[in-house]
Amino acid sequence: MEVVAKLNNLRISPYKVRLVADQIRGKSVNQALDILAFSPKKAAKPLHKLVGSAMANAANNFSLDTANLLVKQIMVNPAPMLKRMKPRAKGRGDRILKRGSNIHLVLDNTINKS
Repeated sequence: MEVVAKLNNLRISPYKVRLVADQIRGKSVNQALDILAFSPKKAAKPLHKLVGSAMANAANNFSLDTANLLVKQIMVNPAPMLKRMKPRAKGRGDRILKRGSNIHLVLDNTINKS
């Protein structure tokens, strides 16, 4: 049984979030939470909350044992960018792109595989 959790419009660039997401892909949920708890990256805290939310979804909505869950899939996609201007010399302006991320997390029950 697959359990899904999503996080939309996180104001951290997708490249930086993917660095942390790659560390937990394929790991058990408890191992992933340990990795995220001790990671110095800024993206680790929102991902820690997202994994916890997916675990709560599994326990409350599907009555699954959270000890048997595995991070099956985690995708980090770009969110819509915020476009800002920075003043430059001679009356010009440079575009600043403030990037964001959408994260899609899928947990799978490791014991009941079909």
